[in-house]
Amino acid sequence: MSDTAGSRWPRDTLRLLGLDVGDRRIGVAISDPTGSLASPVEVYHRRDQVTDTQHVMDLADELEASGVVVGLPKNMNGTEGPQAEKTRDFADTLTARGLDVHLWDERLSTVEATRRMVEQRHRRRGIQQRIDSEAAALILQTYLDFVRIRGAQ
Repeated sequence: MSDTAGSRWPRDTLRLLGLDVGDRRIGVAISDPTGSLASPVEVYHRRDQVTDTQHVMDLADELEASGVVVGLPKNMNGTEGPQAEKTRDFADTLTARGLDVHLWDERLSTVEATRRMVEQRHRRRGIQQRIDSEAAALILQTYLDFVRIRGAQ
């Protein structure tokens, strides 16, 4: 597992899952096969560590993802709190099960996803039901953009 964008994923087969891991829900997104565009997939309601891990493993298999980008919640000053530790534990579990996992700074992703949905005039109820998957897509998209820009240099 890595905290930064690595080069282990081939550019032409870069289909990745993006996860926004919370205590009650996990927002899920997927990239297109070229690794250019992230789209929301679902909001999964958590049950327990074993079931949650298996669900992500099944999704990765079903969607043919070569890796997973997990949003790491950091404080605004860059430090990590209790939620970051829980997220790291979940990411470690996915890694132990054989997934290639990268942690990616997700500061303000939910705030930004909410702002975008309000601008698109989504109803409040619709925002509440979809925000976690939208945040996952935003996390994944910023990762994909970073990898693309870094590769162009």
